[in-house]
Amino acid sequence: MTDTRIPIDLLIIGAGPAGLAAAIAAKRAGVMDLLVLEREDEQGGILNQCIHNGFGLHRFKEELTGPEYAERDIKEARDLNIPVLTGTTVLSVTRDKQVTAVSRERGIEVYQAKAVILAMGCRERPRGALAIPGSRPAGIYSAGTAQKLVNMAGFMPGRRVIILGSGDIGLIMARRMTLQGAQVLACVELMPYSSGLNRNIVQCLQDYGIPLMLSHTVVDIKGRERLTGVTIAQVGEDRRPIPGTEQEFECDTLLLSVGLIPENELSLQAGVRLSPMTQGAVVNNHFETNVKGIFACGNVLHVHDLVDYVSRESMQAGEAAALYLKGEKAPFLRSQVKDGQGVRGTVPQRLDIPIEEVTDGVELMFRPDRVYQNHFVTVRTPEEVLLSQRRFILTPGEMAEVKLTPDMLSRVRQKTLTVEITEEKQTT
Repeated sequence: MTDTRIPIDLLIIGAGPAGLAAAIAAKRAGVMDLLVLEREDEQGGILNQCIHNGFGLHRFKEELTGPEYAERDIKEARDLNIPVLTGTTVLSVTRDKQVTAVSRERGIEVYQAKAVILAMGCRERPRGALAIPGSRPAGIYSAGTAQKLVNMAGFMPGRRVIILGSGDIGLIMARRMTLQGAQVLACVELMPYSSGLNRNIVQCLQDYGIPLMLSHTVVDIKGRERLTGVTIAQVGEDRRPIPGTEQEFECDTLLLSVGLIPENELSLQAGVRLSPMTQGAVVNNHFETNVKGIFACGNVLHVHDLVDYVSRESMQAGEAAALYLKGEKAPFLRSQVKDGQGVRGTVPQRLDIPIEEVTDGVELMFRPDRVYQNHFVTVRTPEEVLLSQRRFILTPGEMAEVKLTPDMLSRVRQKTLTVEITEEKQTT
C-alpha cells in the first residue's frame, strides 16, 4: 500500500502573528522545507479586525494598526517564499507529528512532519461559562465578535451598550462603539481591578466619560426576542452579589469581555501537557512541549497583552525548531520553575540548561494575582536568591517579566526556581 502522507520538515499551525513570526525565524535559520496552515481565508489572524493603532511600538518602534502590523509579516513571509495554505483546517495532530488537514480545494491531506509549531491563538470565553441568570435574547455578543461585525462587516450590533468585563478587547470596543454613535453606559468588572492595560482604561473609557464599575457584575438579563436591559449588582470579597445594591440599565446590547482561552484541542490530541494556570502548554525555555519536536508559542501558549511580545516569543520558537531539525541540541540539565506567592502562570515552566558554558539568558513571564504597589519580584532557588527587583506597580492586566542572566542560569542546573512577589527586597 502506498504511503499517502506528505513529508515535511516543519509544519506550523496558524498564520496569525505567532505562526508567521515562527515561520520567518525558522526560514532565516535555514529551514527550507516548511509549511504554514491557516483555517481562515486570509493570513494575519485576529489582527485583521483590530483597526485601532498601538501595535508595533516595541518591535518596529512605530505605531501601527493591526492590519498594518500583520502586513509586515505577511510581506516578509512572501519575500522569503514561505508557503502558506489558507482556508485549511487542521483536524488532528498525533504524538508522532502526523497532521491531518482539510480544505475546499485539496480535500483531506495528511502530513508527516519532523517538527510542529502550535500557533493556533486563543478564543473568547462564552456566556455559557459565566452562569448569568436570565433569558437568551438577541443582542449578547462577545467583544471580539462585535469587533469583527463593526470593523469588517460594517454592522452595528446595537445602540445602548453595557460591557461586562474589562479585558482589552472590551475596553477597545467601548471606544469603538462610542465613535460609531452608540451610547456605552458602563464597563462592569467583577474584580476590584481592571483586567486590561492601563493605557486602554485611559484612552478608551476615561477619555470618553465611560464609567468603570469595579467589583460589580451582571446578575440578570431582561428581554425575550431582543435584549431590553440588565441588572447590575455590587459584589463582595467573595465575588457574590450584595443584596440591595442592584441597579437597572436599559440597553439593547451586552458585550462580553471576560477572558481568553488558548485553543489547545489539537495540543491535547498530540499528548501535550497543559498548565492549569495558563491553560496553555507546559514548555521549556526553547518553547518545546513535553512531546519531543512539538513547540508552542503565542496566545495558544499563554494569553499576551501585546502582539510585539507574541512575535518575539514566536521567533524564538522558530529558531528553536530549526535547531531541533538540525540536531543541534547540546546535553542539558533540567530545572523546574514554580509560581510562588503572588505569581500566576510563569512561562516557561522548565529550563533546559546546557552542561557547558551558558551564553544566552532566559526571560520568565507571569501575571501577578492582584495589584501590588512598590513590591519586589524575587527569583530564588532553595539555596540562594538570584535577584530581587523593585516594581512600582504590578497588575493582573499586564504581564510582568524578569530576565535571568547566563551567570544565574549556570548556578541553577537541576534546581527548582521559584518566582514570587515580596514586600521587602530579598537577599541570600
